[in-house]
Amino acid sequence: MVELPTTQLGRTGFEVTRLSYGAMELRGAPRGRPVSDAQAATMLNAVLDSGINLIDTSPDYGVSEEQIGRAISHRREEYFLASKCGCAIGQPPAPAGEVSLHVFTPENVRAGVEQSLRRMQTDHLDLVQFHAIPSQAVLEGGALEALRDLQREGKVRFLGMSGTLPHLTDHVAMGAFDAFQIPYSALEPEHDVAIGSAASAGAGTIIRGGVARGAPAPDQDPEVMAGREQVNAERRSLWEVAELDALLDGSSRMEFLLRYTISHPGMHTTIVGTMNPVHLAANVAAAAKGPLSADAYAEASRRLQDAAT
Repeated sequence: MVELPTTQLGRTGFEVTRLSYGAMELRGAPRGRPVSDAQAATMLNAVLDSGINLIDTSPDYGVSEEQIGRAISHRREEYFLASKCGCAIGQPPAPAGEVSLHVFTPENVRAGVEQSLRRMQTDHLDLVQFHAIPSQAVLEGGALEALRDLQREGKVRFLGMSGTLPHLTDHVAMGAFDAFQIPYSALEPEHDVAIGSAASAGAGTIIRGGVARGAPAPDQDPEVMAGREQVNAERRSLWEVAELDALLDGSSRMEFLLRYTISHPGMHTTIVGTMNPVHLAANVAAAAKGPLSADAYAEASRRLQDAAT
């Protein structure tokens, strides 16, 4: 087994692998493709066997939480388990392409965490992140205190936010969150500074979309893109205008994008989801190489900045 690089996830103190697993791919129908229990178990055990030690999921992700509980609850000590709250409990999933309902009442926050505990067959969640980017005012209406109550009860270890600008600036300033999940890739750099700000404040940073939000194919894995909106033409053209193919040095575009994300000085781990064991192995191999060289990262960043202006 290759050894994945690790770093401390901010003030949580947890030594996290720089590559994490996003379990949205386990959601199944109707928002995704059907996934059997056997397929889910094979993938989740492969994730842990590869050395990855953070798994991110959500009540919104169909049967993802149940699959985690069935497949790897007996290996609970091997991974840091992150889920989310604010997802409306007891409601049917939104149709494909639509955003699921979120409710930030204290009652719904508690109900969501209790449901996640039952589904994943565990007595605690390592990280619970507010989903759907509630404002500071909404959080202070009782939702944040409800999550703190669950933390005091030992059901939640750390508090997090899955957020974006403009609310992300307020969220960091609140000082209430131990970790932030933030979208970012070489071709979607809008949160570059925010990632650094969160890390400087002592929080852990979990990057989402570091590969899926940037791959301009042709070597994009169809497993990753199935059921997702394709990267828009502007993002695809940015790669070409920046002439990043000249910097690949034998690597695939996917590997380059993943290692570029890992090279960000403020990031701690990046989530990649797949149901393809070959794709998982390729990501692990790429992440095991660590960040790009300082020169390659600087040159890629310069080219991307020039191309965007």
